[in-house]
Amino acid sequence: MSSCSLSPYRPIYVHINNKFIGIKSINLQFSSQFPYKSTNRKLFRNVSSNSGSVGLRTIVGCRVRTGVSSNDKSFDLAPNEDEALAPNFLEFITSERVKVVSMLALALALCNADRVVMSVAIVPLSLAHGWSRSFSGIVQSSFLWGYLVSPIAGGTLVDYYGGKIIMAWGVALWSLATFLTPWAADTSLLALLAMRAVVGLAEGVALPAMNNMVARWFPQTERARAVAIAMGGFTSGNAIGLVLSPILMSQAGIFGPFVIFGLSGFLWVLVWLSATSSTPDRHPQISKYELEYILREKQKPLLMGNKHKPATVIPPFRRLLSKMPTWSIIVANAMHSWGFFVILSWMPIYFNFVYHIDLRQASWFSAVPWSVMAFTGYLGGLLSDMLIQRGTSVTLTRKILQSIGFIAPGIALIGLTAAKSPVMASAWLTLAIGMKSFSHSGFLVNLQV
Repeated sequence: MSSCSLSPYRPIYVHINNKFIGIKSINLQFSSQFPYKSTNRKLFRNVSSNSGSVGLRTIVGCRVRTGVSSNDKSFDLAPNEDEALAPNFLEFITSERVKVVSMLALALALCNADRVVMSVAIVPLSLAHGWSRSFSGIVQSSFLWGYLVSPIAGGTLVDYYGGKIIMAWGVALWSLATFLTPWAADTSLLALLAMRAVVGLAEGVALPAMNNMVARWFPQTERARAVAIAMGGFTSGNAIGLVLSPILMSQAGIFGPFVIFGLSGFLWVLVWLSATSSTPDRHPQISKYELEYILREKQKPLLMGNKHKPATVIPPFRRLLSKMPTWSIIVANAMHSWGFFVILSWMPIYFNFVYHIDLRQASWFSAVPWSVMAFTGYLGGLLSDMLIQRGTSVTLTRKILQSIGFIAPGIALIGLTAAKSPVMASAWLTLAIGMKSFSHSGFLVNLQV
């Protein structure tokens, strides 16, 4: 007989006298001949009849069942992969992969805070320089001049160099451009337009880098939640920028928010480079349990609407543009982004001009919809992952979430036309933007392979 001590990752439930008792460790006696013969030998590691040591964290996908008889104690191991491989909520939120996506969420929050600050600053800037509303629109659109082309170039760079490096360069560049915006505004109008275009150019790599990191760190059954967390930071950045900008302007002048947000970006880059890695297997602090879980889950086949072989090289653009799925994603992204950026850029001005409320109140009314979007985005991701885990095909799940993300906001925006007060207008916009977040679990997560 040999003895062993089991120290599992989770409690063992022992069946004694028709009762289940949860315990953290157990000492058992067994013969040198292993009592259970499994056809899947690779699940059992570090089993020694000499030392009698079994590390349950390395016996992935097993359930320990102990029975007590009048003669002796015996035990057997039965495969139960789903139970062991599915992490509970606490394990999920404390995992290294969630720490990585939380850093991505912070980067995207800074991304939109740096973007939306001009939507608030444009009101006092227009008054100071005598700009018309149409010219104010040109100043705000200068961000999109750079943003128009950089996602394509950024996606190509991410494929070659990985999401970690490209995200770091992107955050560093847009933070520098944001920090220098006060200098550019004091120099000339052309310099201001150029600096905002640089911000847009740098921020264009953020979403491709985020998608790359999520695809490398998360299995398919968790990706919608991961994207929801990251995009929660993205939309929270709108609320942060809209709420903090008027406060910082009142304390440090019109350009106070630009300086604060720019410096925050530099701090983020330092933490990002020192605490993350491009892939899980390169992370120095990831546990063996989590690494094996990620690698094993990513190898599992899922129900797909169309079977395809993963590409090993970047396909040529001509071939990409000849495929209908490519155009469906392009059209969905165009429609989503058009509504997103129009509402984001003009919402403070809308409340200020239509309902004649001051800038701080307009910013608060504008911040509420984006705060709700961060919450509903996670609900959409949770719903998407649940549908996939229960057997719904990935293709059908993406279509359902995308349909919700387009139809519901359209109905809400029609209702906005009947709003007679800023409270009702904010309520309709909250419904529209909140339901719009379901698109993040549609076309956006569908970009990942």
